[in-house]
Amino acid sequence: MDWLNPPPHWNLADGVLDVVTGERTDFWRETHYGFIRDDGHLYGERVTGDFTAEAEVWGDYGTLYDQAGLMLRIDERTWIKAGVEFVDARRTLSVVVTRDFSDWSTVPVLDAPNPVRLRVSRHGTAIRVEWAASASDRYGMLRLAYLPEAGTAMVGPMCCSPQRAGFRARFTGFRVGAPISRDLHA
Repeated sequence: MDWLNPPPHWNLADGVLDVVTGERTDFWRETHYGFIRDDGHLYGERVTGDFTAEAEVWGDYGTLYDQAGLMLRIDERTWIKAGVEFVDARRTLSVVVTRDFSDWSTVPVLDAPNPVRLRVSRHGTAIRVEWAASASDRYGMLRLAYLPEAGTAMVGPMCCSPQRAGFRARFTGFRVGAPISRDLHA
């Protein structure tokens, strides 16, 4: 695995990745805000073809837009980030799909679990993002999105802190394997 934009502080031991973000980091392209940011932290594995990636994600959320989750990235103009983001003083499930321009969707739950399990599956051009409150809970659909196929992409833990430095995130159980079934309602 390799870093895209290494954070100032990180540690990987016994399958646990601890990260402290740099100053005002983010992944975003144009929409609404009019700027391009491509300096968030991604610790990714190279993948080809169909796959499923999953991890448990925890964050010390407290400042607007603090975020941690999983990212699937083809290049700087084509990617998906999904996880938990601090919005309106609460943890919110969030997905950004970027194909030249970013879109942003959130699920206004009272407070997203901390930690939360995330799973991203690729079946050709269909990307399924799912979440679960714990390892023993069943995954539920968060988003089904289009992303063009690419020879190689990068997938892995992602975190950003657009309003500050020092957001702490932890990722456990990250793995990439064969894709789960395409059946959405099994």
